[in-house]
Order: sequence, then C-alpha cells, then structure tokens
Amino acid sequence: MDWLNYHHLLYFWSVAKHGTVTKACEELRLAQPTISGQIHLLECTLGEKLFIRTGRRLALTEMGQLVFKYAEDIFATGQELMNSVKGQTNGHPARLVVGIADAVPKPLATRLLKSALKQSRPTRLICQEDKLHQLLADLTAHRLDLVMADTPAPSSIQELTYSHPLGESGVMLFATAKLAAQYRRGFPQSLSGAPMLLPTSNAALRRLLDEWLVDQRLHPNIVGEFDDSATLKAFGQDGYGIFPGGSVIEKEICRQYRVQVVGELEALKQHFYAITVERRLKHPAVLALVRTARQELLG
Repeated sequence: MDWLNYHHLLYFWSVAKHGTVTKACEELRLAQPTISGQIHLLECTLGEKLFIRTGRRLALTEMGQLVFKYAEDIFATGQELMNSVKGQTNGHPARLVVGIADAVPKPLATRLLKSALKQSRPTRLICQEDKLHQLLADLTAHRLDLVMADTPAPSSIQELTYSHPLGESGVMLFATAKLAAQYRRGFPQSLSGAPMLLPTSNAALRRLLDEWLVDQRLHPNIVGEFDDSATLKAFGQDGYGIFPGGSVIEKEICRQYRVQVVGELEALKQHFYAITVERRLKHPAVLALVRTARQELLG
C-alpha cells in the first residue's frame, strides 16, 4: 500500500489556499525551502505537477485541483474530530453562505433554509441571489458553501463541483381567480391562446414547459418572460397571465400571491440540487437542509 505523507499534503494545502509560498511560510512558520521541498516530494509521490506559476502567484493544475479538494475534506474532517474530542464549539455561530439561483422558488428556498437554522449549534445564515453561472464561480472560488439550483452544475465545471440531488416537485399552473375559472374548464386544451408568464429560455423549467406545450400541441400567448421567479409570480398576481409553480409549494403560492390552481401538468417534474465543492457533505446545517428536502419536502 502506498502511504501519503500528510505533512507534505498540509504544506501543499496551505500554499494552494494562499496562492504563494510566502504566505504559507507565515502561516506554518517554516522556511520557504522547507515548504517548496516538501511539495516537490509530494509531486514525486503522486507523479504529477500540482502547481503552475502565473506571474507572482501559483495556480493549481488540473491534478492540483483534485488533490486540493481531497485535502480540504481531510483537514476539515480532522478539525471535526478534534472539536468532537475536546467538545469545542467556542460559542461562535457556524457560518453558512448560500447562493440561491434565480430560478429556485423563494418559498421553497426559505423552507429549506429554515431547517439549516434549527441546529443545536447556532448558525449564521448568509444568502446571496444571482445568476447560476455567477454563483458557481463564487462557489469554486470558495466564497460560497452551497448553491441551490434547479439544474446540476454544467459539464464545464462538473470536475470542480458535486451536484447533490435534493428531490423533485410536480409542476402546476396558477392564476388569479378570474383567469383560473376561465381556463380551468377544458384544461389543458384551454391553454391555447391563453396569456402565460414563463421563465426565460435559460431556465430548466422553461425547457420542460416548452417540451410539454409542443407535446400537447398547445400555443399560448406568452405575455412575459422572467429570470426571477418572484417577479414572474408578482405579475401573475396582478392578473397578467397564467404562471407555473412547484406543487410542493402550492399552498404558499396560493396564499402569498392570492391565486388559484388552474391545473397540474402530469408527469412533468422539476428537479432541485445542492451544488457544493465537497463530494461528501459534512457541514451540519447543509446536512439538515438536504435531509429536510429529501424527507419532508420533495420526497
């Protein structure tokens, strides 16, 4: 069996975090030749280069990125062990920085995130909303702990991230009482010519809806397209058209936006994911969020 020298891995991890050997020397209180030599030994052990120089900084190679992810898991697990043995919580709230993609329904995100706050250790929750590509960039730069999305990470960054399925939800159409009463009769054929509010074409739900409309040979009047699901629902609340929403938050949508169900799109499922840079989830608040999604909300 090949054994890994964890001191070598620690020196590598410190340099990878800081981007320079100098800062790693300050953190570890070691001389530069010592750290550089130990990293060289690690590269010899693995048979791969881990860094390339870009200007004054060191950037990770593809293999370096893989080794760094393992190092993150290894040293985080070690810290958890020490905390558990010593009973250290330090009394400080754990930070959970979450990115929420525009396409994720806000009532659903709220329900899931509340479970992350119901931990024995206090948790400070920090939420950011943005386009998925920007959130994923922040995630891979370790500025976020988690991204909630309605699609897995794209293939271009799958090697840097892990998409953990949270579950799925049925899709329903909602509208004001007047529109719901009008288009509920003869549903779904009644949707031809009906005013509809839809997500923009870059949303996974929009692609599902487009396929469903083609299969049903329906041609609604698309009044508006929206990146943000909350804005879409607000226009629906004002009576501008019929809009889609998840069946798992049916009651919240009807209550918050004072609308009614027009009908459910059978066999259509919207999927949700927790995207992290960790292959194995270990943050207690993230584990609680995932557990709630899988066991209570999405089934």
